[in-house]
Amino acid sequence: MQNYVWLIPALPFAAFVVTLLLGRWWIKAESHWIPILAMAGSFGLSIAAFIQIRGAEEPVIVRMWQWFSVGSFQVPLAFQIDQLTAVMLLVVTGVGLLIFIYSKGYMHGDPGYYRFFAYMSLFAFSMLLLVLANNYLLLYFGWEAVGLCSYYLIGFFYHKPEAAAAGKKAFIVNRVGDFGFGLGVMLIFVTFGTLDYTGVFAKVAGGAVGHNVLVAIALLLFMGAMGKSAQFPLHVWLPDAMEGPTPVSALIHAATMVTAGVYLVARSSVIFASAPAALLVVGIVGTFTAIFAAVIGMAQNDIKKVLAYSTVSQLGYMFMALGVGAWSGAIFHLVAHAFFKALLFLGAGSVIHSMGGEQDMRCMGGLARRIPVTWITFMTGALALSGVFPFAGFWSKDEILGKNFQAGVYVVWFVGLVAAFITAFYTFRMVFVTFWGKETRSDEKTCALIHESPKSMTWPLILLAVASTVGGFIGLPGSFGVIQRFLEPVFSRASDILGVAEPSVGTLDIVLMVVSLVVALMGMGLAWLIYVRRAQDLPQFFGALFGPVYRVVYNKFYVDEFYAATFVRVAVDGSRSVWHNFDEKVIDGAVHGSAWLWQNWGRVVRPLQTGRVQNYLLGILIGVFVIVTVVVFL
Repeated sequence: MQNYVWLIPALPFAAFVVTLLLGRWWIKAESHWIPILAMAGSFGLSIAAFIQIRGAEEPVIVRMWQWFSVGSFQVPLAFQIDQLTAVMLLVVTGVGLLIFIYSKGYMHGDPGYYRFFAYMSLFAFSMLLLVLANNYLLLYFGWEAVGLCSYYLIGFFYHKPEAAAAGKKAFIVNRVGDFGFGLGVMLIFVTFGTLDYTGVFAKVAGGAVGHNVLVAIALLLFMGAMGKSAQFPLHVWLPDAMEGPTPVSALIHAATMVTAGVYLVARSSVIFASAPAALLVVGIVGTFTAIFAAVIGMAQNDIKKVLAYSTVSQLGYMFMALGVGAWSGAIFHLVAHAFFKALLFLGAGSVIHSMGGEQDMRCMGGLARRIPVTWITFMTGALALSGVFPFAGFWSKDEILGKNFQAGVYVVWFVGLVAAFITAFYTFRMVFVTFWGKETRSDEKTCALIHESPKSMTWPLILLAVASTVGGFIGLPGSFGVIQRFLEPVFSRASDILGVAEPSVGTLDIVLMVVSLVVALMGMGLAWLIYVRRAQDLPQFFGALFGPVYRVVYNKFYVDEFYAATFVRVAVDGSRSVWHNFDEKVIDGAVHGSAWLWQNWGRVVRPLQTGRVQNYLLGILIGVFVIVTVVVFL
């Protein structure tokens, strides 16, 4: 493993360099092949690492060279491969490879075709570096590189003001969380004298650090996780990020980048398990975000915005699991979510592609007959997201709800159940409005152009649909869970600290599974009743009855407007005030004042420069006279 693991991030980075340098002139039309082959190579090596690390009790450390060496600040460039790393590598490279292939058809003909694949390759390198890091500084480097790539990709259509603004918004909001993360990394080094995972976790488990310090470290790390994983109140960037190309939404904002925060908390499980107060904060924030984003998703009309708020809500579920120490459950839902949410985003991209760029669901309808492959695969993803048996989302979401119920956190369990009902409702609202009904909502020109996507786009949909259907069986309840047993060596120490019992399946677990399934079916049934059975009157009736509430939800509870009126307004107005009162008057005033001083002094002495030799000789004579007088008499 030590001989090849460095190639996993190196291959996408090499693809980025080659594609960026040569794409414009030599390989512009075929600039997708190098990134796709690089991702395929990384995926193959990730499978090899996954097989080799299976059953290992200790992580494998691969040291490349010494990165920093300043006194006691010693940070190597080293990779750590354990079971958690192996799972994340498979998700990033496996799902990423399918999205790269899909992008070949979706982005075909775009003027920035080579640039798109170059940025996607750089993102893959950054994400792989993040999950392979064996210390917090290298993880932070990958974390920031991922944020930079998201800025490039969200604002890929830079000629559109909305895309450019969305890229800046994502970058700035993430900096808020990253500020806390950076402070957390500094506090870790000051406290433990090292940034290596093994050294930090050993000292935490040994009880060498006070509880308050651990709480501070955990909360600072979670602040970074809130930004990257779009948790309230730092969630506002992700819905706007849908201005980027759809493959970007699938890769960055469904399967990989937004899960970095979940990975960070799971990787730091020993720290969080030793700081119960911080773990409580994680659970509360995740629970509120899950229900908050789900409610907003009910009122959105842009098909990608619905999926964006669904992503925020599902990330909240993952933090709900982490909040009660269900580490494996959170990672299981992360994997399952990567399958079905990437499928739904790519399916939405196929719909948008067939509709000539239209994203408003109110302009769609009856597409099931025109794009059957997209319809069937999209339906599969919708069933998985809604938590219907036996699809992947059923098993992972049920485990999270079950763990919270067993932990006695009944309020969190109930809120999660309500969020599951709302999820099923808005998911099938999206399905019924987009694929059912008549095509009369589209104009004749658009209807005539509707067509199924090319095979380079439909084959990834089919493979992700298969994964969304059978992927849940890797996480069956109790001792049957393959992924839970696989991840056990990583989380055993944190589970011991919390006193988490061995997983088992009883009557209560079966009852909870049935309850969550019934709730999901009720949400689907309500969507069918409103948007199919009584499509002509019920939506209008509810809209008139709950008009003010609907407007609040549709406008996302005016969180963006609140930020614009407070933080943004203060920052912009404050910057302008500093510019006018300090920069212009003090800084520029000092520069202009010095210029004015020397200009006027020049005007004073300018008459002395007459250009006449007689005047200069007279000046010399006067000077000599003065000097002689001073020497003789003084």
